[in-house]
Amino acid sequence: MNNYNIQTVSRALDVLEQFVENNIELGLTDLSTRLKLQKNNVFRLIATLKARNYIEMNDTTGKYRLGLKTSVLGMAATRQNNLTSHTRPILQKLKITSRENCYLSVRKDCHSYYLDGVESDLPVRAAHRIGSSLPLHCTAAGKVQLAFMGQEEMIHLVQGMEQKRYTPRTITDSETLLGELLKIARQGYAIEDQEHDLGVMEIAAPVFDCNGKILGALCISGPSMRLAGGLFVNDLLTMLQSEAAQLSDSLGRRREQLESFATSVQSPKKLRAGKKMICKSSIALH
Repeated sequence: MNNYNIQTVSRALDVLEQFVENNIELGLTDLSTRLKLQKNNVFRLIATLKARNYIEMNDTTGKYRLGLKTSVLGMAATRQNNLTSHTRPILQKLKITSRENCYLSVRKDCHSYYLDGVESDLPVRAAHRIGSSLPLHCTAAGKVQLAFMGQEEMIHLVQGMEQKRYTPRTITDSETLLGELLKIARQGYAIEDQEHDLGVMEIAAPVFDCNGKILGALCISGPSMRLAGGLFVNDLLTMLQSEAAQLSDSLGRRREQLESFATSVQSPKKLRAGKKMICKSSIALH
């Protein structure tokens, strides 16, 4: 079999495999040292992978990280081998009970991507195309993923993202958004009431991986005329949280991990102080 190996392809895969650690970024020198290759050879490999969106550069640090294409492939593999087998029955169950559109969403940079979902059978519905994305700051799926990431990362992301106004209800102020994210982290769910599209509401609950890290969000989306009111608050939200917790457990998350996160959430005063510190360090990078 080794006679059929193509060295350039093998080395390109070696480059990708250097990024398996969580949130790792590597420079050209780092990769050259790790792979024991000359920089010009590594640069050509990086340039090719970058052109195909398997690698991207962080403009702030000047270092490389995995690109969106690897996330798409990784999620496809996960869905085929594990995640879809766990998620699809839950989405179907949520859809039958709620009669609304139900999705699994994951974060990429400042957007929430709808990876899988089932649509309502009702004639009036608010649907997201699978693979489409929406901004984090004005969707329930996006805000719940922001709320349950590490607080320093959350502050840095909120401080740096564009908070575009889509409706009169869109939050466009970082302080206000941070305050809402703290509330979401404590209560365990997010509600978006016509912040991206007028007449559309979305609720979301967090899904965690085996390490207790935020993996994505389960969400229900539909017309506000149906989702607003007692049924939404008392029934759908409780059911959504329960299903998200069961999905997290099936993926290996331990209950005490979430309890530990909840007790670590800082007060708004401390969070604002942390935000100022992050802002200063961000300015120093430019």
